[in-house]
Amino acid sequence: MNLWDWQVFCTDTISGEISPRCFGENGSITYLDWMLSAWGWTLSVAACALAVGVIMGTIIGVIRTFDNKLILRASSIWIDLFRNIPLLLQVFLWYHVAPQLIPGLSGTPRFVLVVTALGLFTSARIAEQVRTGIQAIPKGQRAAGQALGLTRWQTYRFILLPVAFRIIAPPLTSEAMTIVKNSSVAFAVSVSELTMFAMQAQEETSRGIEIYLAVTLLYFASTFTVNLTARRIENRFCIPGMLGFKK
Repeated sequence: MNLWDWQVFCTDTISGEISPRCFGENGSITYLDWMLSAWGWTLSVAACALAVGVIMGTIIGVIRTFDNKLILRASSIWIDLFRNIPLLLQVFLWYHVAPQLIPGLSGTPRFVLVVTALGLFTSARIAEQVRTGIQAIPKGQRAAGQALGLTRWQTYRFILLPVAFRIIAPPLTSEAMTIVKNSSVAFAVSVSELTMFAMQAQEETSRGIEIYLAVTLLYFASTFTVNLTARRIENRFCIPGMLGFKK
């Protein structure tokens, strides 16, 4: 067997022969088609889970800056719960246990359950970042909002959170990159993302070198693009004199 055989991606997933699709003709699905589809599922899981994580993390992070002891206790339990249980176990809990305990979850698509597990896991990390960002803002800005007649929520919305997100842009970038890599846990519940594709395609073709190298490059391209995009956003919106400002 040759060390390199990149024609494996032009191979028909059913017949094992070179597919006419590689020559611009009609044909059945190739391993390249399957890999690109899996890449799409990976990015979809990551993007949806990041949205869940940012929304829930912001809410919990804001609550963590309140003075109410009961609210602080509840938010601390939320963070400790999702941050101290392994992500893979949380995926299994949402897939196998939650539908049995929570009415209405039975029959929920696996994609939704994985996004929920990954999003809530990430929300615990983002919540602490949001809390830290808010607490890094001088207290005078909060007082200025109150002096203008803004409510508490208006002060957070228009004054504190816009500044806090600019301060925590670097760790949020890391979270966005990490969530792309963490999306690989979706293979555990048979969501056809890149890791699951690599495992199945390697078993069918015995071309593990080519398969895993290609999947590695796609993961790298995804996270590297996220990093570059986030850096541009960070440099565009950072505030002079605040943490992370670059001249």
